[in-house]
Amino acid sequence: MKLFKSIIIFLFFAQTFAQTSTLTLLKGKIASQIKELNDVYVANLRSESTTTTDKNGNFSMFVKVGDTLQFSGQQIVTKKAIITENDLTKQLYVVSLEVKVNPLDEVEIKQYSNINAVSLGILQKPAKVYTPAERKLKAATDLDGKIGFGGAMSLDPLLNAISGRTTMLKKELAVEKKEKLLQKIEYYFKEEFFLENLKIPKDYLRGFWYYAVEDPKLAEALNAKNKIMARFIFSDLATKYLEILKK
Repeated sequence: MKLFKSIIIFLFFAQTFAQTSTLTLLKGKIASQIKELNDVYVANLRSESTTTTDKNGNFSMFVKVGDTLQFSGQQIVTKKAIITENDLTKQLYVVSLEVKVNPLDEVEIKQYSNINAVSLGILQKPAKVYTPAERKLKAATDLDGKIGFGGAMSLDPLLNAISGRTTMLKKELAVEKKEKLLQKIEYYFKEEFFLENLKIPKDYLRGFWYYAVEDPKLAEALNAKNKIMARFIFSDLATKYLEILKK
C-alpha cells in the first residue's frame, strides 16, 4: 500500500514538473490608454528573450510556468507579470499597462519675454545653437547673406559642393553624432553588461558599439536617456552581431 501511494505521489510531481518545464507559445496583447500600442518591449527575464508589440499591441513569446515577463516603454509604467498555468490555457493573454506620468517639481519661473536678442535689435529671429560640425557645414553650404565685392554672391558654397568639401563636412557631422552616442554608451553602461549579459567577446566590444550606434532606435533611446529601452535594443543587436561573427 505504501509503495502504491509513493508511486501516485511520484507520478503527480512528475506531471507537475513536466507542465512547468514545458515551453508554450504565449499569444498576448497589451491594454492601455495610450494610442500608440506598438514598440512596447516585452522581456522574459528567465530566458532573456525579448520582443516588441505590433501596432495593435499584440505579441507572442515562448514561456513556461513561473517565467516573469517585463513590459516597458517610453509611455508606459514598467510592469512585471509572473506566468501561471491558468495563463497558458488562455487563447489570449491580456496585460493592462498604466500610462507613464512624469510629475514636475514645483518651480518658480520668472520670464522676461520682452527682453531678448530680437527685441534689442541684435537678431532678426532667435539664434539656433550649432555644434562645431554643424557650424562648419552651415558655413560651407549656406548661400544666405554671402555677398562678395560689388554685390556679387559668394561662390564659396558652390565651390565647396564641386570640390567635395560639403560631402566631407556632412561625413564629419555624422561622425560627431556617432562619437556622442559612443560617449553615452560608456557613460550609461558598464562593460560587464556587454561581456556577461550579452556575451560579447572583449576583443569585439568596441566593434559592437560601432555596429550598435548605426541603429536609429538605439540612437533615439540613448538621446532620450531611456536606459531600459536601450538595454532591450542592445540585446537584439547583440544576437545579430554574434551571428555576424560566426560567419
